[in-house]
Amino acid sequence: MNYFLTSFILMIIGLGIAFFLGGFAFVYIVFLLIILEVSLSFDNAVVNAKVLNKMDPVWQKRFIYLGIPIAVFGMRLVFPLAIVAIATGMNMLETLNMSLNNPSAYEDALKSTEKNIFAFGGAFLLMVFLDFFFETKEIAWVKILESSRFIKKVSLVSNIELIIAISVGIFLGHLTQDFGVLLAYFYGALLHTLLGMIDDLFSTQNVKNGLAGFLYLEVLDASFSFDGVIGAFAISSNIFIIMIGLGVGAMFVRSLTLYFVAHKTLSNFRYLEHGAHYAIGILAIIMLAKITLHISELVTGTIGIGLIILAFAHSVWENRKEEIASKAKRG
Repeated sequence: MNYFLTSFILMIIGLGIAFFLGGFAFVYIVFLLIILEVSLSFDNAVVNAKVLNKMDPVWQKRFIYLGIPIAVFGMRLVFPLAIVAIATGMNMLETLNMSLNNPSAYEDALKSTEKNIFAFGGAFLLMVFLDFFFETKEIAWVKILESSRFIKKVSLVSNIELIIAISVGIFLGHLTQDFGVLLAYFYGALLHTLLGMIDDLFSTQNVKNGLAGFLYLEVLDASFSFDGVIGAFAISSNIFIIMIGLGVGAMFVRSLTLYFVAHKTLSNFRYLEHGAHYAIGILAIIMLAKITLHISELVTGTIGIGLIILAFAHSVWENRKEEIASKAKRG
């Protein structure tokens, strides 16, 4: 329970502010936004736990304490304002004023940039999935794919992740005929590659470099937050209510991450990491598809949580089988 104490305190404060701003109606909206954020980012918590496992304890603590203002204020308030400011040519104060006094115009301005946002986030998440899919793993979940001869041979190809990502980017460019989308996509892929390069340069004894790991986790959080920030306008147009709801949800995701690390959840439930990365791969595809199609956030959240539940259930089943087999040998 201690891992979630800060999240519950933040939630109580957020709900109090929401009640002050608009009564029980705003409190209900904040609850919906918290659920939206957690459902969209649950797989993020699992992947974060994998990265944190390889970071030293000092940076593990910094992730939670420094991550609070970055997640709540940075990614859910300042970042969307900055995107709109760049898109409209206004300064940050003018953009903030528009978000408060003309929320429909602010929403339209944010949505006018969503193609580029989805391209950037989709590329970054695609690279996260490809890195996992082609790495050497002791345990396979979807054996028909992960253990196939074809995949094993393809995995030996140098820079196969980049080759696939570049191919997807070229296809996306031909499909959209939009230079902004193409540029955003390759920026996302490049950023992932640069963070990996920095980590390789400075990590020691399989312990991830603190700063590189921290930056990686924050960019990962940003990629997950894109969907939530834009989808939140379907629930509320009040930028502060959106920030409170999504920020508290992000804090719960961070608490889940620390819980998973402390209780070695990824070790105890062998397929959980697989389920999370497959969910990320599907989310990446959905984000890229949303450049040309409308796909509800409900679909995204349901698929993500569904894969996590499936991986968890399969892990429990395998653990039970091993336990029964072990008892039979001793008996």
